[in-house]
Amino acid sequence: MKRILGIAVVLGLVGALTVMAQEVKPGKTEVIDLGNDVKLEMVLIPAGKFMMGSPASEVGRVDNETQHEVTLTKPFYMGKYEVTQGQWEEVMGHNPSKKTIGAKLPVTDVSWNESQKFIIKLNNKTKANYRLPTEAEWEYACKAGTTTAYFFGDKITPKDANYDDSKINDPVVIGSYKPNAFGLYDMHGNVWEWCEDWYGVYPAGSATDPKGKPTGDYHIMRGGSFYYFGSYARSSYRYYNHPFSWGDVFGLRLAKTK
Repeated sequence: MKRILGIAVVLGLVGALTVMAQEVKPGKTEVIDLGNDVKLEMVLIPAGKFMMGSPASEVGRVDNETQHEVTLTKPFYMGKYEVTQGQWEEVMGHNPSKKTIGAKLPVTDVSWNESQKFIIKLNNKTKANYRLPTEAEWEYACKAGTTTAYFFGDKITPKDANYDDSKINDPVVIGSYKPNAFGLYDMHGNVWEWCEDWYGVYPAGSATDPKGKPTGDYHIMRGGSFYYFGSYARSSYRYYNHPFSWGDVFGLRLAKTK
């Protein structure tokens, strides 16, 4: 009986931990006024552990998505929304977006290099430590405790995000779709989001606070866009491009060290 009871207790603890892992809630929101009533909202993301990459059975999976355990030891802030044209213009004094213009639309036509210039000026303006998210932080924040291809399940439809099948063919106003469990909007579709990391092969085993290769030719982009297939918007999909590349599907989302 003692042995059976012990197994039951262990199973109960595992069940409790599983439930706890799924009970993800929106974090504390930090609101910064950049001037002229232009606000920047950041959501606190807790430290945690997750399976980065995708299982072999996931539809649309690519070989560079090798699944491995990642531990993020420190909480961090993530942009509640993609950086908007209004925010970029308030910091930089101009709007680089060429095709679709609007203060509440995500900024587009920005390279990784230009994103870094924006961040430097933003930090000088706010005396803060904004940055691009690491690839691991981005995927962890996107999945928000889920293990499916998207945070809303294994299939994507036009009601879920702005991607190729939505037939909109342009970015949409930030926050147009439902947020994930962390309270983050537009993690799937709308515009590609630059990450800090250089593109490289995932480690064979588990990793703690990974930051990618020290150098490379391409920087990681995540999330898909209005112009790409839904499979490209999966939580685990890895896109990459030269740091000087830009286009009407290229944008960014900020992170900030706590």
